[in-house]
Amino acid sequence: MKDRRQDTNLRMRPFRFAALTLAALVVLSLGFALNPAEKPAPAEPSFSERARSAALSGAMDLRTAALELASSGSTDSTIVEPVVTLLTIQARALAGPVPKSVPASPSPSPTTGPSSAGPPSAGHQTAGLQTAADLVQALAASGTARVKDAETADGGMARLLAGTGTAQLLAAARLAGAAGVPAPQGLAGTDERASGAAITSPCPSLSASADARETSGPGAAAGTRQALAGAVTAEQQATYGYQAALPRLAPAEAGPASEFLVRHKEQAAAAEKRLRSACGASVPQEPGYVLDPGFLAAPAAGLGRLEVATLAAYGDIVAVSQGPDRTWALSALQSAAARALRWGADTGPVPGLSLDVDQLPPLPAGAARPTGIGAAPSPAAS
Repeated sequence: MKDRRQDTNLRMRPFRFAALTLAALVVLSLGFALNPAEKPAPAEPSFSERARSAALSGAMDLRTAALELASSGSTDSTIVEPVVTLLTIQARALAGPVPKSVPASPSPSPTTGPSSAGPPSAGHQTAGLQTAADLVQALAASGTARVKDAETADGGMARLLAGTGTAQLLAAARLAGAAGVPAPQGLAGTDERASGAAITSPCPSLSASADARETSGPGAAAGTRQALAGAVTAEQQATYGYQAALPRLAPAEAGPASEFLVRHKEQAAAAEKRLRSACGASVPQEPGYVLDPGFLAAPAAGLGRLEVATLAAYGDIVAVSQGPDRTWALSALQSAAARALRWGADTGPVPGLSLDVDQLPPLPAGAARPTGIGAAPSPAAS
């Protein structure tokens, strides 16, 4: 006769095993709950974000160096103050969201992605800036780096970087002239490069109807065609303005104006060629344009306003294009800004982009206030 205790133990074994298994599962689940899996590493910032960060850091460093230079007494503060004002506004623009571009269509991503584009250019060495010549060189290096990064950055950021770099190059030229120091070579883009940049992927159906050209074409977005058409119109109007101004300019101004007229004709033809290669409809030549009141009485100032008007058109192209079209527009933007400066026009803190300074965010807390500057300082800088 079997022992009842032995039978009981045999019957209890499955229950004990189940209980132990359940307890083990509970312990394991509690362990997983108390020790969650490690979070994945954050994604690397995009090239555009890294370029923006480099541009902001560069503007802040240059601003600090310019303030120290002005306060040291080694350089006349009145010629440095405009540089500080410019860098203050640019830093505020770079610290905020990317300003909206005029074209409504989305911009394509550049063919060169962040992984193959390489790191953004620093372009600024502010340590040991002791003279105006040092600041000129640092401004020029930073401006060149910003324009270079604009070749790869995404649409709206490319436009902001292009304008920031162009303004810094112009500031370097103005500072060099005011301080009587040599200006770095190549501060503005050359018109030869702007007119002769390669054109790729010609439209395969140039003989097609205008309606077909507006909706077809290898990689030619409607926004790019619209921006190129705007550049053609702007260049045609500038050509008309120069033709009207030439007989009324002083001899010293007529020479440069004649050269600039040739450049505008070339740029109009180049923009038209790019527009047709993008399967866009040709822009008809208007018989004439309405000039600003007082243009004929002060033609030099009027020409400056016409040059400024072309900046927005090239800023649009930078924002919505890529590849050779963007490279061409970047150079054209710099050339137009340099011509506007020749006529004494104000190209703004970011040429090619309209900014409402009052809507920009303040500088980071602790930024030194640009004392003695006519423009109002940012709230955080006071």
